[in-house]
Amino acid sequence: MNRTTKHILLAIAIPTVYAVVLRLLFGIDQWSELFSVMSVTFLFLLPAIVGVFTIYLSPDEKVESKAYRILMPWAPIGFFLLITIAFSIEGWACWLMILPLFLIMGSVGGLIGGYLKMKKRKNQLNLSLLVLLPFFMGPIEQMIETIPGTYEAYTFIDIDAPSEKIWDHVTRVTEIPLDQDKGYLTRFLGFPRPVKAELNFEGVGAYREAQFSKGLVFHETVTEYIDNEKMVFTIKAYPHEIPSTTLDEHVVIGGDYFDVLNGTYELETLPNGKHRLHLYSHFEMNTTFNFYAGWWGKWIMKDIQNTILRVEKYRSENE
Repeated sequence: MNRTTKHILLAIAIPTVYAVVLRLLFGIDQWSELFSVMSVTFLFLLPAIVGVFTIYLSPDEKVESKAYRILMPWAPIGFFLLITIAFSIEGWACWLMILPLFLIMGSVGGLIGGYLKMKKRKNQLNLSLLVLLPFFMGPIEQMIETIPGTYEAYTFIDIDAPSEKIWDHVTRVTEIPLDQDKGYLTRFLGFPRPVKAELNFEGVGAYREAQFSKGLVFHETVTEYIDNEKMVFTIKAYPHEIPSTTLDEHVVIGGDYFDVLNGTYELETLPNGKHRLHLYSHFEMNTTFNFYAGWWGKWIMKDIQNTILRVEKYRSENE
C-alpha cells in the first residue's frame, strides 16, 4: 500500500470514527440537557468538521482538486451512515431526511479545509479546537429556548361526483387497500400509511380514530361542521400508544419535536359542475432548525393528505 493510499484511508477513517463517537455521546439520555442529536451543532457543525478533517488529512496533491474537496467528505459521511444504521443507532427515515444536509455541510467543510491547507494555515492546535468545538457549542445551543413553529400543509383535488357522495367518503374513509395507497414518499421513508378513519356521527363533537399501519392512531374530534361543506377537527397522537418500532424516536408524532394539531376539509363547487375537495392540516415543529425540519414535515404531511384525497376521489367517482 503506497503512502497516498494510506493518507486517503486515514482521511476517511478518522472523521468517520469522530462522527460515530460524537453521535454516541450526543445520544446519551443523561446528557440531554447539554447535548442533543436534534440540534444545529450536530446536524450542521458535525458534517462540516468531518469535511475539514477529511481534507486536512488528505495528500496535498489530491487537495489541489476542487472536486476532491467537495466530494471526498461524502466518503466518511457515507460510512457514518452505514455504521449507525447497521448498529441501529439511527433510523433509515431520519438518515434520508438529514443526508442532503450532511452532504452539503460536508462539502462546505471540505472547501474550508482545502482553503486552509493550501494556505498552510494548519496546526495541531487548530485541529484540537475543531474537535472540541461541538462540546462547547452543544450546551450553549441547549440554553437557547426553542420557539415552536406552526406550519400548514395544503392539498386539494377535483372530483367529478355529487357533493353528497363525496362527503360520505370524507366522513367515513373505509379501509384503504395497499394498491390504492399512492404515497410514494412516506412509503420510501417507511412511515405508516393511512388505513381507515370513520366518524361516529356527523356534527360538532364527533370523534374518530384515524388508523394508520404499524399501530399509529390519530384521535380526532370535530370542532366545526357544516354538512357537505366543511369539517374542522383537532388531531392528537399519544406517544405512549405508538409502538417503539413504528417511528424513529426523533420523529415520533406528539413527541418533543413534531406534533400534528388539526385538519380541515372544505368542499367547493366549481363552475364546471365538478367539486374541489380541499384538505389542509397544521403541525408544529420544535427544533432549533425549524426552517429545515418544517420543510420536511410539510412534504410528508402533503404526501399523506394526497393519498387520502386520491382514495376519496376514486371512490366518489367509481363506487
